[in-house]
Amino acid sequence: MKIIHYIPSIDRTSGGTTAYMQLLANELGKLVELHIVSHVSLNPVGIENSQIHYISSSVLNGMKKEWQALLNKIQPDVIHVNCCWMPQCAFAQKWAQQLGYKVVLTPHGMLEPWIIKRHYWTKKVPALLLYQKNAVVKADYLHATAESEKENLLKLGYNRKIEVIANGIDVDSVVMKTSWERKKDILFLSRIHVKKGINFLIEAVAVMKDELKGYKINIAGEGEEDYIGELRQLASRLGVTDNIRFIGGIYGDKKWELFRNADLFVLPTHSENFGIVVAEALACGTPVVTTKGTPWHELRTENCGWWTEVGTEPTINALRAFLQLTVNDLGKMGRNGRRLVERKYSSKKVAEDMVALYKKVINNI
Repeated sequence: MKIIHYIPSIDRTSGGTTAYMQLLANELGKLVELHIVSHVSLNPVGIENSQIHYISSSVLNGMKKEWQALLNKIQPDVIHVNCCWMPQCAFAQKWAQQLGYKVVLTPHGMLEPWIIKRHYWTKKVPALLLYQKNAVVKADYLHATAESEKENLLKLGYNRKIEVIANGIDVDSVVMKTSWERKKDILFLSRIHVKKGINFLIEAVAVMKDELKGYKINIAGEGEEDYIGELRQLASRLGVTDNIRFIGGIYGDKKWELFRNADLFVLPTHSENFGIVVAEALACGTPVVTTKGTPWHELRTENCGWWTEVGTEPTINALRAFLQLTVNDLGKMGRNGRRLVERKYSSKKVAEDMVALYKKVINNI
């Protein structure tokens, strides 16, 4: 089976979609002949078990010709398009389907209500009218990463052929922490973006300044400098610059070390279709606080973290609950999280489920 994944960027700054592609390819490339097509960027990540191809990013000049030539050369069984709202994604799908190829579309949470509402009239409506709605309607299958995302896609009413396959991580390669003695480190690690709700964490720390005495809150990730500047100003205005550390993008072994050293991982996000960093933290044995903007209700049901409403007050409540736990409590939560990821979110299982989806698409099921 030959599969092409189209993704607009595999740059390290692209956040979860790039991490998703790395992890999926590692296992999927063992089961199929896997090709990944993207556009040139400054810091592309390495992706194993796949052939990488770069084409022009200009919809008006070069992309169509290079894309269709590549398709005719590889002749894939299925094309899998990742992301929405960028014209390149919709046109990659359109031009592939014009040649008779079948297409799976993964929105990666970009059709969630919070995302659609953001810049709705100025950006989303024009994009929907010009290309995005048509792309969703005409996809042979949509891939959602959680039941909650599937429900939101169904509410749009554009396409009812939706398969739910969670994101996965290479659990076997992730070393779990061996001690839950408090190091007084709290971690946020993701793309620095307004969607992530980092301001709620900073505001919570300001309210709890005395309770969190001695704690360091590491904010790791890359993003637009203007927005990072706004967050720094917020921390300064609230008097918590000694507590909050912006440490930039952290990758590789250092990233896993951050996860293991953290007593708690916090992702106070408005919206995530999955939240791969949650799975990564759990795999390391680190309890997690995240919001109902994510599908991680299992934090509560499996006793490995807190699944809260979005906002400052819910973040405060979760942090206070965390501070009341004993070392034994933290250890139990950490081991529960690791077992959950091993059971449900291994990249090997995800790759096998993806191949099953491709067979459905090929056979028009």
